[in-house]
Amino acid sequence: MNLHPIVDPHNLVDRELSWLEFNSRVLNLAEDENLPLLERVRFLSIFSSNLDDFFMIRVASVKLKLESGATFTNSAGYAPQSLLEAISSKVHSLIERQSSCLHESILPALQSKDIHIVHWDDLAEVERLYIKDIFDALVFPVLTPLAVDPSHPFPYISGLSLNLAVLVKQPDTNEELFARVKVPASLPRFIETAEFASTRFIPLEKVIIANLHQLFPGMEIKDYYTFRITRNADLELEEDESENLLESMEQELLRRKFGPPVRLEVASDIDSDLLNRLKLELSISEEDISRYKEPLDLTGLNRIADLDRPELKFAPFRNHVAQELREVDLESNDEYFAAIRRQEILLHHPYDSFNSSVVRFLEAAATDPHVLAIKQTLYRTSGDSPIIEALIEAAEAGKQVV
Repeated sequence: MNLHPIVDPHNLVDRELSWLEFNSRVLNLAEDENLPLLERVRFLSIFSSNLDDFFMIRVASVKLKLESGATFTNSAGYAPQSLLEAISSKVHSLIERQSSCLHESILPALQSKDIHIVHWDDLAEVERLYIKDIFDALVFPVLTPLAVDPSHPFPYISGLSLNLAVLVKQPDTNEELFARVKVPASLPRFIETAEFASTRFIPLEKVIIANLHQLFPGMEIKDYYTFRITRNADLELEEDESENLLESMEQELLRRKFGPPVRLEVASDIDSDLLNRLKLELSISEEDISRYKEPLDLTGLNRIADLDRPELKFAPFRNHVAQELREVDLESNDEYFAAIRRQEILLHHPYDSFNSSVVRFLEAAATDPHVLAIKQTLYRTSGDSPIIEALIEAAEAGKQVV
């Protein structure tokens, strides 16, 4: 007897497409004009960062299945090729919404609040002098233009780096060369145009473009475009076959930097010949190309969202000590454990304080002489976590910590 009911694939949703629907809801928040403006900017940045992760891990995983020759259909009715096509269609739709949200809604709204993202031609003379000083002192020294010719192959393009594709010409021979300039990730994505003002910003790549003549002295700048590569960063770790798990993890993380490309982002007005060259050199197919109205890489919008404009943000959130712990001296381990013994305490985070409940519980356990062991599952903690500090303290005190 078959005890497993047959599930109609039409009643199931593929997990990759479901994830895109989740990120679509993040984009909904960026589009929602009822939300504070800088929070909408933040959501647009989060949407972009999420999409990067999606391509690095999820799309890369589907591509690996396709490259391995897999043709099986998953429980939602998608074979790898049909799933990639569905993902591509959905992503292109999301990108159109993202671009429309930025250029037709958020940027005009920012301008109405005297926050401007400008181009080089928009700068006043005093602003240009200020930005030029920044370029000479901080930007120019870390730029490394790489030209491509018979003796210099196409350079390696690191994942998630923002790049300039520059076409230059030798005046004496009229020979055209392709060059790549990496926009340094170590510098702010958006630069204030004046020393004591934080209302006008210029994208870093626009500053570099305005000063390309310094990078290619004696050459004629014919054209330039921005582009960005996303590479496969999916971890493939065989724990059972690894003799040294830490060493294997380190090697795998290093390999991630050199994974194959899974997405090429370009300016929507990029020259077709240049795009074809990028496709050839990077082994990218047409369905893996995302076209944007500049600027590319909106993860940098966090710089704008961080502006000190409280009237354009959510009101600060204040959580509360749980009702059952409000009369307890939180400095006393005895009182704390007595409160827990009296009754079960239901915590609702983030509304109930995490510090006065979970963190304080572990801190009390770490210092209480009657506690012999602390065993827990800890997922994604921060580098300065008080929980980690409590567990270290407990281990140093001779308690078993797992």
